[in-house]
Amino acid sequence: MAKAADIRAKTDDELATRLGELKKAQFNLRFQKASGQLTNTAQVSQTRKEIAQVKSVLGERRRTAAK
Repeated sequence: MAKAADIRAKTDDELATRLGELKKAQFNLRFQKASGQLTNTAQVSQTRKEIAQVKSVLGERRRTAAK
């Protein structure tokens, strides 16, 4: 999982790209879990948390840009 400082250091475009990658990974993890192929179930929650971190940083930047 990425550190908050690492996420904040990235540009908006990099964060949007990372968000897309994480959503694809989450999709694949859900399928692996449903089919019984997922060995590390903690990856699901780690991916969800990282998605939330990226969305939070993007939201903060949008709110500060709107002011």
